[in-house]
Amino acid sequence: MVHKEGLKAKPEIGIQFGAGGATAAAELKAEGTRDAGYAISQAKRFLQEDVYMIMIESEGITENTDPWSTDVAARFINELGLEKIMFEAADPSVFEWYIKNYGYNINLFVDHSQIVQLECLRAGIWGTKSTWGRVQGLGNQNR
Repeated sequence: MVHKEGLKAKPEIGIQFGAGGATAAAELKAEGTRDAGYAISQAKRFLQEDVYMIMIESEGITENTDPWSTDVAARFINELGLEKIMFEAADPSVFEWYIKNYGYNINLFVDHSQIVQLECLRAGIWGTKSTWGRVQGLGNQNR
């Protein structure tokens, strides 16, 4: 239906869904997470329908979880590739981790107030001790 109306579909999948981030971390932890394989199979079905992009929900991966489930993020990337997935990265330390581990061109969904910080990190002109001078790629390229 989305394609029929000339729109681009970007369904969201994840291993845990809360109430828009308003659910307490303890409540989410008590609820547990779904198997990443189920979310990946959903994504594969959406990709077969030629969706524009798959949004990966951060809850259960990097939001309201300690430690982060970086193995789940890696599994999404290994099984789906980077081109058609976008990770929600609701905190600068999260988007810095994704860029540090998967490159400056990874698709990230951030709050509008963090766009300048994200783009400066991608360009290699902002960073913390672990990324300063280590992010390469956008400095002399046009996007």
